[in-house]
Amino acid sequence: MGVVKVSQSFKTQVTPDRMFKALILDSRNLCPQLMFSSIKSIEYLQGKGDAESIKQINFTEASPLRYVKHRIDGLDKEKWTFKFTMIEGDALMDKLEKITYEV
Repeated sequence: MGVVKVSQSFKTQVTPDRMFKALILDSRNLCPQLMFSSIKSIEYLQGKGDAESIKQINFTEASPLRYVKHRIDGLDKEKWTFKFTMIEGDALMDKLEKITYEV
C-alpha cells in the first residue's frame, strides 16, 4: 500500500466565506448547473451534508465515469474546512481503496 500527498493553493478575489459556501455547502446545486456537460446530478444517499453523510455524484453519458461516492468525514463552517473520502466509483479504477481529501 502506498500513500501519495498532493497540496494545492489558489489565490482568488472572492472572500473565503463566499468561496466555501459555493464550493462546499452549495456544490450539490451549483456543480450540475456549472458543469452540466459532465455532472448529471449530486444526491445524498445518507444524511444531509453533515459528517457521516454519503454523497453520490452521477456523471453524464459524455463522461468516462458513471458515478463516485463520497463519505463526509468532517465539516467546520467557522474554520472553512471540509474532509471527505471517495469510497466507491469508477475513479478508483479497481486499483485504489479510497481517496481522502481535505479542503
